[in-house]
Amino acid sequence: MLHILAQGSTQQPGGSAIGLLLPIVMIVGLYFLMIRPQRNRQRQQQAMLASLREGDEVMISGGIFGTLTEIDEDGGTVRVEIAPGTTVRLLRQGVIQRLSGDGSDEEGADERR
Repeated sequence: MLHILAQGSTQQPGGSAIGLLLPIVMIVGLYFLMIRPQRNRQRQQQAMLASLREGDEVMISGGIFGTLTEIDEDGGTVRVEIAPGTTVRLLRQGVIQRLSGDGSDEEGADERR
């Protein structure tokens, strides 16, 4: 009787393969659901920051709208006029969205809402 119980408690040969495959499938799924879209958004943001020009209307990280008046490539900063005669200096990464230019960014913002 003990011999029969001992044989029943041994693992099936296919059970270990599924146990090894499941974490791999989960990691691949995690990559396609979370990591890859985030990298695409980062690439788009970097491309937008690289294409900024003086005179562009932008929204900065605090939700403030303004116009780019100066871009310092060496320092990585920009000056944004937020009101007539009032400018602020901030890091280039502080610009979240470009509102003017070819108009494609404005249309994309409306579609996301």
